[in-house]
Amino acid sequence: MVLRRSVLWAAGVFAGLGGSSFVVQAGVSESDAASGIRAALERGANAAIAGLGKPDGFMNNPAVRIELPGYLKDGAKLLQMTGQGKKVDELLLAMNRAAEAAVPTAKPLLVAAIKGMSVEDGLQILKGGDDAVTQFFAGKTRQPLNQQLLPLVTQATQKVALADKYNAVAGKAAGLGLVKSQDANIQQYVTAKTLDGLYLMIAEEERKIRKDPLGSGSAILKKVFGGGA
Repeated sequence: MVLRRSVLWAAGVFAGLGGSSFVVQAGVSESDAASGIRAALERGANAAIAGLGKPDGFMNNPAVRIELPGYLKDGAKLLQMTGQGKKVDELLLAMNRAAEAAVPTAKPLLVAAIKGMSVEDGLQILKGGDDAVTQFFAGKTRQPLNQQLLPLVTQATQKVALADKYNAVAGKAAGLGLVKSQDANIQQYVTAKTLDGLYLMIAEEERKIRKDPLGSGSAILKKVFGGGA
């Protein structure tokens, strides 16, 4: 019964789910499948942190680069067009540098979430689409990581005199509906964008593993997703 359940779980439940999902090899046990998912998530998290937690990890990556929100971005473009963009550039650089400095501290919580992953979590990821990994990490770690990263981002942005001016202007803009209320504080805004970028890049790394498990170099990933032993 147990063997039949494992075979059906591996070969039947996930068959035909399409390119956006993991495809588990037939005959793989639930235990090995869970180990494979954990290995994929940990590899993805490590790669994302390594890529983002360095100078220009955010700044030079269009997918995660932190820009000014709402109408402030349009106002910044106007300042740059009139030759007054230096301070805007300083603020943008400070925002992205704050994110780059904060990201590495997220690793322990991400690893803890991976190690504590349940079979149900694994099922959701296996059956889910391209945002399944993002949903898993966000659900498990977003709130504690927000609390952990916020002081680091605050410390980094305090070095820029424009941070207080941003909060003053964005606060007024939020009152007029021109900026989302959650974006009216630069420290909270940058922290949220840091986590958005981190989860996005973890999902990107996970997609690479899903696409080419044999190229991952991991024995468990090859066994579970790539047909290797």
